[in-house]
Amino acid sequence: MDEGTGKMAQSLEDKLKNYDSPVDMLRNAEGGPYQFPIKSEFSNWRDEQEAFRKTAVLFDQSYHMTDHYMEGPDVKRLLTDLGANSFKTFGKDKAKQIVVCNEDGYMIGNSILFGLEDEKINIVNRPNAGNWVQFHAETKGYDVVVHKDERSLDSDQPRKGYRFEVQGPNAWAILEQLNGGPITGFKFFGMGEINIAGRKVRALRHGMAGAPGLELFGPYGDYDLIRNAIIEAGKDHGMLLAGSKTYSTVAHESGWVPSELPAIYSGESMKEYREWLPANGFEANSSLGGSMVSDNVEDYYLTPFDLGYSHIVKFDHDFIGRKALEEMKDSRDHKRKMTLIWEPEDVVRVFSSLFNEGDRYKFMDMPASHYATYPYDAVMHGGRQVGISCYPVYSSNFRRWISLCLLDPEVAEAGKELYVLWGEPDGGSAKPVVERHVQTEIRATVTDCPISTEARVTYKKWAA
Repeated sequence: MDEGTGKMAQSLEDKLKNYDSPVDMLRNAEGGPYQFPIKSEFSNWRDEQEAFRKTAVLFDQSYHMTDHYMEGPDVKRLLTDLGANSFKTFGKDKAKQIVVCNEDGYMIGNSILFGLEDEKINIVNRPNAGNWVQFHAETKGYDVVVHKDERSLDSDQPRKGYRFEVQGPNAWAILEQLNGGPITGFKFFGMGEINIAGRKVRALRHGMAGAPGLELFGPYGDYDLIRNAIIEAGKDHGMLLAGSKTYSTVAHESGWVPSELPAIYSGESMKEYREWLPANGFEANSSLGGSMVSDNVEDYYLTPFDLGYSHIVKFDHDFIGRKALEEMKDSRDHKRKMTLIWEPEDVVRVFSSLFNEGDRYKFMDMPASHYATYPYDAVMHGGRQVGISCYPVYSSNFRRWISLCLLDPEVAEAGKELYVLWGEPDGGSAKPVVERHVQTEIRATVTDCPISTEARVTYKKWAA
């Protein structure tokens, strides 16, 4: 409700007028962590996590991501005008991680971009990046038609397609068994087709576990047929079905930050976009949590360089944010993406406080302690903040709590001892998912990112 007019807010811009600041809206939003609407566990998340590294897992990605299908003669021009990537060789059966920024060079979002045909694409992930591209397609005169297939939580319509992922050391053997023979011709982040249960199934090759795997997709009517065939083939190779608890933790071992706060909530240049985004949409109802607190929403914005995407940004074309990124690319102040290993003794102390009669520390849900859409915890050293910790999880593969972190360069070295400020100030925000608690310090040791040696070595080889 707009306090000035008494009318219901129609856009994100309208909704922001009801708050003292964008931070006030985000920190007190009712929404909790990003949801994965699949079964939480099929066996138990400890075994499922370990199968990701030791044998193989089947992830069902059919429900939690938004698909932006776009088709038309201006598709490539649209992508070129918005993406920080190069699109010189992009087309059918190509895929890439698309990065989009605002005019100041700060991240709006990143997604996986699928080249379905030469003039047809699909942008898949949380809706931040796809919405930005859709906005330009619909309002800036591009000859592009957009079909948005909402994630299941935002729609009562059946999904347009299924999406499965087979990952782990045994993944390729399972996929070749399904195919009825060797799979050839798939380059890293290249697409093609394999045979499954009498169907030609399109697939994207990558390897979250540091070993070759495929992401499989097709019409939703084939969901049961393809899923059952994968499960049957996986029985010979120790494959486990992985639920939402496991899925919400594996990106962290692979070194991928699931989502950054989109840099859209401030600035006159973004006002038209905020007026286009609905008040009941994802961006207007996401939540911000953690011990990092600032009244200025721009303190939460990140650049592609902060997130380790220097290799993605290419200055071979004009795009929104290019000038700003060119000016900042050689700066030595970019944050460095690393991993933090949390001190077990301090984690145990947090859990033991559950048995206190008085104050307790912020609860750490197992295995992923994400209680906001965007978790930003302060990383401290010498009494000052030196970075951001995000998406803390327990990994059964490493038998430790870990988190991804973005650190100031002077402390971004393996073996460095820092601490995470855990919990929100003043007993917590108004978010209903946050209980009353007190803050505490958790010691943490910096290590490489990805933390998995297999993934780290393999990703470097693929990127070469």
